[in-house]
Amino acid sequence: MLFAFIVNPAAGNGYSLEIMQKLEETMKAKGTEYRIYRTEGPGHGTEIAKKLADDDLVSAVVSVGGDGTAGEIAAGLTGTGKPMGIIPAGTGNDFIKSAGIPNDPDKALELILTGQARPTDTGTVNDQFFLNVCGTGFDVTVLEYAENEKKKHRGLTPYFLGLIKAIFHYQSIHLKITADGKEQEGQYLICSVANGRFIGGGIPICPKADIEDGKLDLVMIRNVHRWQIPFYLPGLMLSKDLKFRITKHFRASDILIEGSRLRINVDGDIKPMDSVGFRINPGSLMLIR
Repeated sequence: MLFAFIVNPAAGNGYSLEIMQKLEETMKAKGTEYRIYRTEGPGHGTEIAKKLADDDLVSAVVSVGGDGTAGEIAAGLTGTGKPMGIIPAGTGNDFIKSAGIPNDPDKALELILTGQARPTDTGTVNDQFFLNVCGTGFDVTVLEYAENEKKKHRGLTPYFLGLIKAIFHYQSIHLKITADGKEQEGQYLICSVANGRFIGGGIPICPKADIEDGKLDLVMIRNVHRWQIPFYLPGLMLSKDLKFRITKHFRASDILIEGSRLRINVDGDIKPMDSVGFRINPGSLMLIR
């Protein structure tokens, strides 16, 4: 069996390269055949994955990096039937928590070498691929501030600092939301469209999301006064946000979000949009988990 590893050298401020070096030693000791490819910029992981999907010698394509790297590679493999593995080596590593993939790189490698590929849902946002969670609101403000902190810190620290800054700078958004034909409209603190359950290094934004149920989970949290936000954060961290009186939760196959000058989180990449359509693609990715 031949495993192709796609490594993002920038993931985790170079942590991915350290991990890949250790994994090479393990594979050599096991006598496992492998190839290593390095990404050179945004979108390159998708290009490499598409080519490897057509290579009959490759048994599986493995992402070595964070959620962004995994999303790029999944975009190249979705719909091809080629198995994908994930070695977590980024900052947040959120998607693996929904997939049941170990956070320890050595254990993740063992799973890839011995596990089975299972059908896994993916999504599209305005015809662009996404793997984990999209949305807009307070959480996007957190991610924007956290991105600056990732240059100086690893792990959860960037997200914690981003959270503190977001409390003081966030402004609510007015949204019109249509889920499978049912409309909602109002001022919102958070609006998330989830395939996976976690964002921001482990925040369970949608604890009931299931990556193989063929549905997207829509979580809408109505706006509150700025001083009230800290009182809701402990519940959000403890998977209780769906129980808030200000929260609505739906499952849908098609979701449309409309607003003015929105900033949309697409698997951690923030993009400006005014009208955002989401669709689920059931079982479209074969993921080793």
